[in-house]
Amino acid sequence: MTRWAMVADLRRCVGCQTCTAACKHANATPPGVQWRRVIDVEVGQYPDVQRAFVPVGCQHCDEPPCADVCPTGATRKRDDGIVAIDYDICIGCAYCAVACPYQARTKTLRVSFAYGQASEHELKRQDDSRLAVATKCTFCVERIDDGLAKGLKPGVDPQATPACVNACISDALAFGDLDDPASKVSQLIAANEHFRMHEELGTGPGFFYVWDRKGEDAR
Repeated sequence: MTRWAMVADLRRCVGCQTCTAACKHANATPPGVQWRRVIDVEVGQYPDVQRAFVPVGCQHCDEPPCADVCPTGATRKRDDGIVAIDYDICIGCAYCAVACPYQARTKTLRVSFAYGQASEHELKRQDDSRLAVATKCTFCVERIDDGLAKGLKPGVDPQATPACVNACISDALAFGDLDDPASKVSQLIAANEHFRMHEELGTGPGFFYVWDRKGEDAR
């Protein structure tokens, strides 16, 4: 089996938002819609306070609450762990957006452009199938599927790897197969203390955050 997952190394993320820009460019999301965001948080208590940058987006859960509430089956979890949306049968009810504890879904009702009047580039990439339906991070599933069809390895070959991971200037993001012990994501999780957002909800996110090495290796 394959279980695609992403890891963010909070020791490395510098909050540059390059992943956000890469996602927007790759997916042509409209103004105000960001499938990959980076939040700025304070950790600790004065005077021992640190600043941390945390990439967020769809967590591609093992038990996605968005899929549970979808009345048409438009949202489903694939066998490889990616939570996908079929725009053709999504009715735009937004039940999924309400159910998602990660605020990862958006619904765009009308066409808009960054500077009012559309540029030639924006017109070419306008996708009306994403109007009045739920949208979110897809882990760049088209790149993954196309890459696999060409014999490429997601998380290793850039052409088959999510755009945000490719663009990260500090190597803070990693992608790969959680079921492969040799993958970068598996090795990062095995070697480091880690957490997943809202684990207490039992959603089983496929997005992990690491921050320090385990046990005797800690520095």
